[in-house]
Amino acid sequence: MLGEGLNAFTERGGTMRLVASPYLQPDDIAEIESGYALRTVLEKAALRDLERAVQDPRAARGLGKLGTLIAEGRLDIKLAYVASGNRVGMYHEKIGVFRDAHDLVAYKGSANETLSGLVGNFEAIEVFRSWDDRDRERALRISRDFDDLWHDRTPMLRVMPFTDAATVIIERCARDAPGQTGADEVPANGAPISITPQDSTGMLALPAELRFRGYQKEAVKAWITNQGRGIFRMATGTGKTLTALAAATQLGKALHGQGQPLLTVVVVPYQHLVDQWAADVTWFGVTPIRAYESTDSWYRRASHLLDALALGAARGGVVITTNKTFGEAAFQGVLDRYRGRLLLVADEVHNLGARHLRTVLPENASFRLGLSATPERWFDDEGTAALTGYFGDVVFEMGIGDAIRAGALCRYTYTPVVVELDASETELYVEVTEKIAKVLVTQEFTDEADDDSPLGALLRKRANILGHARGKLAALREQVAKRHDDWYQLLYCAEGRHPLSYEEGVPDEPTQLDQALDLVGNQLRMPAARYTSETPRSERKEVLRRFTDRELKVIASMRCLDEGVDVPAARTAYLLASSSNPRQFIQRRGRVLRQAPGKQRADIVDFIVVPPEDATGIRRETERRMVRRELIRVTEFAHLADNEAETLDILRPLRIRYGLLDA
Repeated sequence: MLGEGLNAFTERGGTMRLVASPYLQPDDIAEIESGYALRTVLEKAALRDLERAVQDPRAARGLGKLGTLIAEGRLDIKLAYVASGNRVGMYHEKIGVFRDAHDLVAYKGSANETLSGLVGNFEAIEVFRSWDDRDRERALRISRDFDDLWHDRTPMLRVMPFTDAATVIIERCARDAPGQTGADEVPANGAPISITPQDSTGMLALPAELRFRGYQKEAVKAWITNQGRGIFRMATGTGKTLTALAAATQLGKALHGQGQPLLTVVVVPYQHLVDQWAADVTWFGVTPIRAYESTDSWYRRASHLLDALALGAARGGVVITTNKTFGEAAFQGVLDRYRGRLLLVADEVHNLGARHLRTVLPENASFRLGLSATPERWFDDEGTAALTGYFGDVVFEMGIGDAIRAGALCRYTYTPVVVELDASETELYVEVTEKIAKVLVTQEFTDEADDDSPLGALLRKRANILGHARGKLAALREQVAKRHDDWYQLLYCAEGRHPLSYEEGVPDEPTQLDQALDLVGNQLRMPAARYTSETPRSERKEVLRRFTDRELKVIASMRCLDEGVDVPAARTAYLLASSSNPRQFIQRRGRVLRQAPGKQRADIVDFIVVPPEDATGIRRETERRMVRRELIRVTEFAHLADNEAETLDILRPLRIRYGLLDA
């Protein structure tokens, strides 16, 4: 809460030196104990603190006010920490010095620079003036203490630069909230904070500016009519999140009328989706609890929420968590404690059909809502049945074709590019296919395709052979070169390494993603960046920001962009790797079809893998099945494309060769 005074301070040419300390979580301590560079861990922790803080629009506006000082070189930031022997701790002192050419004012005390700290809490600071004989020595001593701290002369404390690392976040906040200087004025009379009714009660409320499409209203009505259970099968980009929150809002209002509070638990696959959901929940008037990473960061708040609901001090609340945290004992313990009305919302609900997750779905959830473009689990009828048994049947469906016709998604063109396997790849493909056939026969089609199952491993290996086909890189170069001057391009690569790299004893062969980035960035000289699960979350946000701002032409990813990441600016998608699992290619198609200003049409380039014409040692039926699997995806994509006839003409010779004119 940087206050009204900072605006005048900036306008009058003020300069600032700021020292802060990051909050170290148990995972940070573990990294330090494991030998990670202390400064690297501290910087990462401080950036994490900033990223979490600016999820609150007020905090983002406040931090954005420092943007001018940063841009003009008038702000310098350092991190301080306790370093004594093998002990590392927080620097928690609160002191400050203001000075001009003649005098100084120094202060020390307990007050935090938060709105609640300034006008809500009972805090105290002491202020000393250099021109007052009674204060002078104390004021000068605090000034000397600060200078010693700044220049790393304080015993037991160390300081390190942080300005450059913080600049990215501060400048982004400054861009996102220009001119919003009056929104955070501190009440002059120190009155209690005015909190909106929604925030104090935990009840979701529809934002006044929200414009709902007709199909979204229809979905909410269908779910309510089905007693608050069911699955929304909605294409990527059609607003599943807002539709689900609207349904939760309607349910909360109905229960409130009966004097019953509602706890809403949202389960999502990844941490970045927790943050995306949290932003939308905040828009609906509730500050959610984000439950991921260390238990210490959320467990106490969740317990307090349950107590407030039980005592009637809150009328509702929202907890958002990841699949991983949801399945762990700590979170399950919280759910077991709760005896009130519970709504479980599962984003990308197909993930919860995995055996280790479907067995912990809470039976005390009176209301259940699943969201997915493709709720069926691939090669896992048992998991799919478990999902529908728990959540209920699909109560509303909005496919990509319907969404395009409704104007919720943009139109697209589709370009299939045929790539042949080489001899070694063909041989390995046949070998793996025969093993899959044996597993399916012996297990009578009942085994799941989970990652840790024999069938799942074989299916994944076969998909990787097609995904990593070495002929794709040359074909990719030709396609990207045609679009060299275009912005907003996504490149989906295969995961891991080529299966043959292990078979042939070359495990250090560059990944397809590395080769693609070298091709695009170094050879074709196009600004590009990677976006993977290993990319730190702060860097991922910056990659997406640079992509949207036309600083990057290409983002190269693997699975990390499949589910939930919002990249509406994307115009072109290169599908170097798409498994025959319809969920993956439907997610990837939907990712590039989102509407955006100035975006009229998307362009999808799909690399289709087929056996070589002169293949030997491969059975005719195996060839046909390989091509048929690829053509299922092609037909699905072509059917809704603006250039459907042209696409089908490209592949007609292939269909004739394998007798697949009906595929």
